[in-house]
This record gives sequence, C-alpha cells and structure tokens, in this order.
Amino acid sequence: KPHWSTYLSEVKTACTPRRHIRPTASPTSESSASGPSSLKGPFLGSRISAATHSRSFSARFSTSRKPAKRPDFCLTAVFNNGRSAVEDQTPMLRLGLPKGSLQEPTFRILNKAGFNVSVSERSYFPRMDDEEIDPVLLRAQEMSRYVEDGALDAGITGNDWVLENGSDVVRVAELRYSKQSLNKVRWVLAVPEGSGITSPKQLAGKRVASEVVAVATQYFQRNGVVDVDVEFSWGATEVKVSAGLVDAIIELTETGRSLRANKLTIIDTVCESTTQLIANKTAYADPWKREKMEQLVMLLQGAIAAESKVGLKMNCRQVQLPEVLSTLPSLKNPTVSPLSEEGWCAVETILDEQEVRALIPKLKAAGAEGIIEYPLNKLIY
Repeated sequence: KPHWSTYLSEVKTACTPRRHIRPTASPTSESSASGPSSLKGPFLGSRISAATHSRSFSARFSTSRKPAKRPDFCLTAVFNNGRSAVEDQTPMLRLGLPKGSLQEPTFRILNKAGFNVSVSERSYFPRMDDEEIDPVLLRAQEMSRYVEDGALDAGITGNDWVLENGSDVVRVAELRYSKQSLNKVRWVLAVPEGSGITSPKQLAGKRVASEVVAVATQYFQRNGVVDVDVEFSWGATEVKVSAGLVDAIIELTETGRSLRANKLTIIDTVCESTTQLIANKTAYADPWKREKMEQLVMLLQGAIAAESKVGLKMNCRQVQLPEVLSTLPSLKNPTVSPLSEEGWCAVETILDEQEVRALIPKLKAAGAEGIIEYPLNKLIY
C-alpha cells in the first residue's frame, strides 16, 4: 500500500484546476495512526499547508459521470490562506454551482444577493467572499448525483435533472429563475410541422430523441406507449428531426422560438421545471449547515423577488395626496411621511417594473413631483 507521500503527490497534482482525484488504495494503518496533523510530504513541509493555494478539494471525488461510493479512507485537504483543515476548523458548506447555461444567471443572482462571486475562464473553483461556503462548478445534469452521494452538501440545479437521475435529496427551496427569464422551463414533445401527429400514442413504434431519457420513458409509460424507442441525445436535438434521424424529440424550451425556427410543433408538455437548491439528507440534518442553507435561500429568493420590482418615491402636496394614492396599485400601502415644508409629504412604494412606464405620467398628472425610480437588490417579505 502506498505511503502518505503518494497521497500528497496526488494532492499536489489536484491543486491545479481539474476534476477531483480519488485515491486508489487506503493507507497503511501505521501511517493513518499518526493522523493528518503529522503528515509530511516533499512539497508541503511538516504539515499540510500551501500558501500558494487557496482552494479546497476532496481527494475522494471520482472522474466518472456517476460518483463512486465513498472509499473507506478519504483524504480531504482544505487549503485556506495557507492553513490546513487541521489548523482551521471553520465550518464549511460545500456548495455546487451549475456550469453551463445556468452559470451566468446564477452568478448574477448570487451577486445581487450580496455574494461576490467570480471565476476564471478555465477554473471550476469560483472565488466567493464568504469563508463558510466552499463553491465548485459542476454541470447541472450531474449535480444531484454528487449531492446525494455526500460529496457536496448542497447544490443549485434544475428539478428536471433531479427527476432524471432519480436522486434522493432534500429540495430545500425553489429558485424561480432560468437562462432567459424568471419563468418555469418546459420539456415538451415536438414533432415536424405537417406530420399529422397530435398525440403521444401515435409515436408507438417510432424513435424519439431526448437528453432526459428516464423522464421521457416515464412520460410515455404514463400515456400507455410502451414500444417507443427513446434514445439519448447529446445536443442539437432539434435538427435530428429535419435530418430524418428521429420521428420526434423531447426538448427543453422557455419561449419555443428555437422549435418554431426548426419547423417543429409542440404537441404536449412532458414536465415543467424550476431551478432549485437541493441538499444532501445528512448535511441538511446538521443544524449549522441547515441554518446556512436557509440563510442562503432567504437572500437568493430576496434577490429573485427584486428582479421584477422597482422602488418609486415622489413628493406631493397634502391636498393632492388622496388622488396620488388612488393612482397607485392597491396591493401594498405606500409609505407616507411629512416633509419639512408644511403642507407637503413624501410617498414611497414598491411596484412591478412593467407597471411604472404607464404609471409615472398618471402620477405626474395627479400632482406628484420629484418622481424617482430606483432598482432593488433584495426584497425580503
């Protein structure tokens, strides 16, 4: 069995941005008895510390698509400002962030929620100004696998991929945002225009391509279609119909524009999906990690709620206040406060951004002055 130095060599290699490495064997009982506090290696000195590395990783991650079962021994080294996990006992939430189409909107929501998150082009380890959160970038398609296995405490992914993987995780909260909007996305069954196919039952004996094979198979089973050939598609699924490779597709859409551009007609919705924060069951049972997740959810949902809202403030004469208030939407009572000048007051409220364009001229006509519209970062109800 390899000596500790063998593992530390793997650690040194894994410090560069790449997939995590899992040890191929367990250390001897003799070396493990000394504990990680006395580990030695050719590049780290007498203790695990490396000032040049600020990232954390676990050597028990696998490079396979589906995480392997946890080995008997896990060498986990946490590099934090040159200190090892032994020296720095700060509690940590291992958080998976989606790489791909959801990465940009997720980073934008996180920044709006108050977290400064950035990542270099080729790195899978974002920088985050919260010392209690250890983020890593993973494809949304495989996120739930790592969360279920316990390699991650929590992760942000779509509910569709949780269903596709059949992952047994805790759905902590729904985060209503997607690549292009704040709406739900849909997996739809689409067929060529003019094909005459209007029902999934008409696809019996035919071939259907999709990225979500398990979800598609379950859909056809619910509709009593058991002899349809569902094949996995790596992408560019829309063109496979026009190329004559398949008879129909099950594809993700927000607006349907791409399907229409490829002369495809939607005949049914297979499922709807939203972005969600999911958690490992064991991690969610930990009081500190659960509280950290709930705090994260509160800030993220507050940032999402503020996406479509703006603040509006104005001044008006006291005698004109009833007319100004009657012009404002009646969902929430605005804040009214007196000004230093007698007979004047200030009015402040929160509105849907899409309403303001038509509302400002009406407020001006009702006697409002000094109207200011301002964006919101978070809206906590």
